Amino acid sequence: MTSSLRECKACIMAKIDAEFAANLEMKIKHIDEELKVEPETYQERMSTCEGCDKLYEGVCRACGCYVELRGVMKKNACPYSKWGAVENTVED
Repeated sequence: MTSSLRECKACIMAKIDAEFAANLEMKIKHIDEELKVEPETYQERMSTCEGCDKLYEGVCRACGCYVELRGVMKKNACPYSKWGAVENTVED
């Protein structure tokens, strides 16, 4: 009997080495909030990356980025157009 094992939908970070994950999480935490996307956008981006066959242990095998870091920044986009950059809006 063959079973179809699906990856858990847990945070991508849990799949990376714990110490490295903590360092990456700390780096993300210290990015200025105005440079980050909204939490909902971030989760949408990560869900897209989780479903991508190029993802391996938190790294995009197509471009080499850590998707958690790329995904949190407004200015960044998926190099394969699966999600785009967010325009900065300036409030007067």
